[in-house]
Amino acid sequence: MASTAAGKQRIPKVAKVKNKAPAEVQITAEQLLREAKERELELLPPPPKQKITDKEELNDYKLRKRKGFEDNIRKNRTIISNWIKYAQWEESLNEIQRARSIYERALDVDHRNVTLWLKYAEMEMKSRQVNHARNIWDRAITILPRVNQFWYKYTYMEEMVGNVAGCRQVFERWMEWEPEEQAWHSYINFELRYKEVDKARTIYERFVIVHPEVKNWIKYARFEERHGYIAHGRKVYERAVEFFGEEHVEENLFVAFAKFEETQKEFERVRVIYKYALDRIPKSQAQELFKNYTMFEKKFGDRRGIEDVIVSKRRFQYEEEVKANPHNYDAWFDYLRLVESDAEPDTVREIYERAIANIPPIQEKRHWRRYIYLWINYALYEELEVKDPERTRQVYQACLDLIPHKKFTFAKIWLLYAQFEIRQKNLQGARKVMGTAIGKCPKNKLLKGYIELELQLREFDRCRKLYEKYLEFSPENCTTWIKFAELETILGDVDRARAIFELAIGQPRLDMPEVLWKSYIDFEIEQEEYGNTRDLYKRLLQRTQHVKVWISFAKFELSVESLERLQKCRQIYEDANKSLRNCEEKEERLMLLESWRDYEKEFGSDSTRERVRKLLPEKVKKRRKLTAEDGSDAGWEEYYDYIFPEDSANQPNLKLLAMAKMWKKQQVEGKGENNSEQESVAEEDTLPPSDTASPPPENQEDLDKNSAPETEQENTYNDRDDDEKSSSSSSSESDSEDDEGKEAAKESRITEEDKD
Repeated sequence: MASTAAGKQRIPKVAKVKNKAPAEVQITAEQLLREAKERELELLPPPPKQKITDKEELNDYKLRKRKGFEDNIRKNRTIISNWIKYAQWEESLNEIQRARSIYERALDVDHRNVTLWLKYAEMEMKSRQVNHARNIWDRAITILPRVNQFWYKYTYMEEMVGNVAGCRQVFERWMEWEPEEQAWHSYINFELRYKEVDKARTIYERFVIVHPEVKNWIKYARFEERHGYIAHGRKVYERAVEFFGEEHVEENLFVAFAKFEETQKEFERVRVIYKYALDRIPKSQAQELFKNYTMFEKKFGDRRGIEDVIVSKRRFQYEEEVKANPHNYDAWFDYLRLVESDAEPDTVREIYERAIANIPPIQEKRHWRRYIYLWINYALYEELEVKDPERTRQVYQACLDLIPHKKFTFAKIWLLYAQFEIRQKNLQGARKVMGTAIGKCPKNKLLKGYIELELQLREFDRCRKLYEKYLEFSPENCTTWIKFAELETILGDVDRARAIFELAIGQPRLDMPEVLWKSYIDFEIEQEEYGNTRDLYKRLLQRTQHVKVWISFAKFELSVESLERLQKCRQIYEDANKSLRNCEEKEERLMLLESWRDYEKEFGSDSTRERVRKLLPEKVKKRRKLTAEDGSDAGWEEYYDYIFPEDSANQPNLKLLAMAKMWKKQQVEGKGENNSEQESVAEEDTLPPSDTASPPPENQEDLDKNSAPETEQENTYNDRDDDEKSSSSSSSESDSEDDEGKEAAKESRITEEDKD
């Protein structure tokens, strides 16, 4: 650094780099390291070799080295590596006594250092000082008994010098401390090396008590099997199963036990072991067990055995499901279906009892719908499979006692119970059941079922009484009235059936009156009482003016064989048309006129057909303004409307349309044939629509008079113009058709509307 005249230091200016772009040749860190290695920049020259030629020089060398080691130890006594280096240096000079002294001094500093003990003992063993090494190992295992390395090396040394008894004694001292599993295995292997099987068995007995794990019991049993003691091995497995009990059992133990028996060809014992285990181990922990059981049955079992395995596996799955959610009735159904296929009745009953014990927590019918089928299946199982009618009766009775009939009931249970009693030839019991049901909780389904039951038994007097009760309970039910009348008709009591119909149509409230009237009319037609039928139609038309009633009345008159049937039918159409003139539903009136038109086509003359054709309405397309719920404008909507010629209110509209068409026709005729296509297109653009076009000057006054009904904001489009355009031979964009084409288009439109 440069200095100024005043002696103050200043920082030299750093040269600014003008070009900061990367260099073309880049030098990597790897390249730098490689160059340093090639040039050997970090290698120091070896120290000069020293040759000792006499004893004095040797002593001087020893003195210097010892002084250096002692100085290092004096600086920091806790660094054990300095002690070890010092002792190893003395050992290299064969100064065993000095090295031993250094190790002892080091042990005084840190007697719990494992490395120090190991180096000390290894030095003694290298110098073949066995007793010294034995003393060191004794001291080490006494001070640090949990250091397994001391025990391993001690026993290894004793075995290497041939002191088997001493080695066994060391192992016994070690086992008193209950060491890890590998220590026990080392002791067992030691005894096996000297063929001491009984002593090894004794060690195993102590081992499985100190370390009571499944794998250790399995090793013990395999030890017995390996040495040919089959009975002892089986006993070990049995003791293990008893030792762990049912709470701490594991599948590995049973798998090993089953494989042991399989090697001994005891297949029945294997099957018993697997079934015993599957009954006691949870399904989630028995996957390997199921797998091995299936493999065993495939190898040594028959088809029945394989099916048992699959059934057992599925049973475990269902058990887990119903334990997780007892109100999962679908799981109960699957479980019961599985058990019913292959199980004892007592087992099935037990599962049914467990299932029906899970009553829905809320008394609402939707929660009970699935649950009630458990009772139904239970009763059917007892009746059909077990064939125990008394128990079936008890099941039905228990189910009916359980259902809260004041809130809701299940007609299916009552009907099944009654049908069961009939199958048992207990007719009085069935009637008692149905009577109780109707008394407690009358329902349509119950009453219908009871009536059907009595009908099958041909007890018609009882059916009449039941129908009377039914109608007292539900007088608005038209189906019941019809069925009651049909019963009387079948029995031949026509007057009684007619009286029932009269009572029915006189009810103030009916759910389907149109069906009831139709049935009454059909009944009178079947009895060929045409006068009564006409009266019924007239009475019905006093209540309703529905178009279908008029059409049905007309078809009835047409179907009656008489000379005046055509005239009567036409008169009905006339009356219907007059009646429906004030009807707001124009589609109904159109339906009537179309039916009348079809009738005239088949039976009428040309004049009558023309008359009906003139009555047909004009179909027009209109637009109306839509309003949203909040009152805002929602745009315009197109719809079809019908304009009937008979309606006086529509006469101005029709006259306006006719005059507009006449003006358009005159405009088309006035155009010359030599007009170019462009002029006709321009005329089309400037020409107003047919329904809103301004009339010619000579008809202006008439149109102003007739335009009063058109003040509402609706745009009316005549479908006849569209049909005329579609039927002409020219393009749809051109308005210049000839007169003959227009007449043809009108006729085609009329025929199309007739078809509609």
